[in-house]
Amino acid sequence: QVQLVESGGGLVQAGDSLRLSCAASGRTFNSYVMGWFRQAPGKERRFVAAIRWSGSTYYSDSAKGRFTISRDNAKNTVALQMNSLKPEDTAVYYCAASRVLVTTTQAYDYWGQGTQVTVSS
Repeated sequence: QVQLVESGGGLVQAGDSLRLSCAASGRTFNSYVMGWFRQAPGKERRFVAAIRWSGSTYYSDSAKGRFTISRDNAKNTVALQMNSLKPEDTAVYYCAASRVLVTTTQAYDYWGQGTQVTVSS
């Protein structure tokens, strides 16, 4: 069992940066791929980025070059650094855990409650 708690969301202006954090409980954290997803109002939840225990990463096209995912295996945390934010980045951001690095929501076994990110123009 893994429990995930996100933090760090907020209201920012276009061009600003924001860092999201996700704290995981459970001794098996290192065996999971950690991912970030986002869901805008009226839209499906979509993949943003993921990171393996080894540190290898994968990003959506919209996140490449602006977002950086990282993890601290000793502290059971994963972070998403978001730079050059745009209004279209506005969404609820979710942290999730999966046994494999995939981009589909169905493959993720555990989810946090989400944190709101709002980017004003």
